Amino acid sequence: MTHPLVTAPWLRDNLDKVRVFDASYHLPNVDRDAQAEFDAGHIPGAGRFDIDHIADHNASAPHMVPSADEFQNAVQALGVNSGDHIVFYDDSVVKPAARAWWMMRLFGHDHVSILDGGLAAWKAIGGALEQGSPNTPASLGSFMVTPSSGHAVTDMQSLLARVVSGEAFQLLDARAAARFAGEAPEPRKGLRAGHIPGSKNLPFNLLLDNEGRFLDPDSLRIRFTEAGILPDAPVTTTCGSGVTACVLALGLSLLGNDDVTVYDGSWSEWGASDAPIA
Repeated sequence: MTHPLVTAPWLRDNLDKVRVFDASYHLPNVDRDAQAEFDAGHIPGAGRFDIDHIADHNASAPHMVPSADEFQNAVQALGVNSGDHIVFYDDSVVKPAARAWWMMRLFGHDHVSILDGGLAAWKAIGGALEQGSPNTPASLGSFMVTPSSGHAVTDMQSLLARVVSGEAFQLLDARAAARFAGEAPEPRKGLRAGHIPGSKNLPFNLLLDNEGRFLDPDSLRIRFTEAGILPDAPVTTTCGSGVTACVLALGLSLLGNDDVTVYDGSWSEWGASDAPIA
């Protein structure tokens, strides 16, 4: 399997051998426009992988996973081939490149990485930027959906049944501690405060250093263990809307654990429902 992370120097030296996509996304309470920022300056040759566009538009929760056919068509339209090494990057505090990485893995494409440290790491080495919208591919790519090698997605009905039954399983929430505890407001309106009963909390940013890069494996293992998680056993991750849950999934993958399921609706769905909360 391709390593989940590449460094900025590696990307600079291999830019002609990979397909690069900007997966930036911002929370609704943040006054930033990811597309406008991409147009103003992006890694040369990069395309845009918009998690709000490559999504199930009939779902009530934001950027939910689309059907296999919809995902395949969207990725082919980006000109991606099945043999391509995809590298995602972002310029966002919620690290949506991890969400894009997870979606590719979910649909069977393991030849995928993220740029460790994001666009800031690229700028830090003096990496060039280009302006303007991405070029439309001359033809469709050959990308085909295949079964996932480990990563999975779950819906609210399945997760609720497990929670109500009292089943013992590892459920890990990536939101900030104050949001998990119900002591801070949610960035989306109309959501209750709290967390899913039985879940543990590991704020996703604790997996990253001050430069936004992932910690070394030993430090990651300590973080998961201190959160009450067995990092080599199956884990279900959740967060606000299924984005930073994928940061946890990537962190576990760095420890060799790809038996990870993401609750796609996350708190955007659970917090808006009448499901039990703690």
